Amino acid sequence: MPRMNLDGASAVITGGASGIGEASAEQLAALGARVVIADLNEDKGQAVASRLGGLFVRCDVSSEEDGQAAVAAASEMGPLRALVNSAGLGRAARTVDRNNDPAPQSDFEFVIKINLLGSFNMLRLSAAAMAKTDPVDDDGTRGAVVNMASVAAFDGQIGQAAYSASKGGVVGMTLPIARDLAAIGVRVNTIAPGLIDTPIYGEGEQSEQFKAHLGQSVLFPKRLGSGEELAFMVTELITNPYMNGEVIRVDGGIRMPPK
Repeated sequence: MPRMNLDGASAVITGGASGIGEASAEQLAALGARVVIADLNEDKGQAVASRLGGLFVRCDVSSEEDGQAAVAAASEMGPLRALVNSAGLGRAARTVDRNNDPAPQSDFEFVIKINLLGSFNMLRLSAAAMAKTDPVDDDGTRGAVVNMASVAAFDGQIGQAAYSASKGGVVGMTLPIARDLAAIGVRVNTIAPGLIDTPIYGEGEQSEQFKAHLGQSVLFPKRLGSGEELAFMVTELITNPYMNGEVIRVDGGIRMPPK
């Protein structure tokens, strides 16, 4: 069975304006997909979309209306075959701080809203659009989804309760959704990245020193991963016809300490 052909198809990449999302959009476009960059950063998103011959759609992933707009834009360019759920954020806070005050419930809810509910929102809307397309092979394949979790889903650090819970939810929903969507020929997999060099670490000499220090905790190679390396796995999970219902750590073998 050949790899899933993306030539002439469309793909939605949330968080596609930078980091892992941008790298994934680049690789999917290179495989012939018309990409929709679904992001809140208009300047960077427009730049990436124009460079790749795709479209930018301003999108809050937790909004049904925004999600529908992104999926509709993709479907107009070609049959929707791929969704990369790369948008996400974190807000560090101890459950009870040094003053014995509880963490703000609103911060926890916000992280869950974007990372977990947002991922499901984009997934359900994209899968419904994929279900309306014609199969691409004798197996009845119509599309593939890649979610982005984190190694924090398994070994979250101090202050990461909200982030770990949100990413643990993404891990937990992978298999049941893959089972749900088997009926329409849509595969679902999740990547759990380790320490990846993205704009979250800032820029400049201090940032580079901090990233070099972080990299020493990676088993091998002793450095942060790149968005491109994560995107290699994204494209593999989308195009390999037999990858389904799996969660894969892409982390250089790191196991996160408590802090």
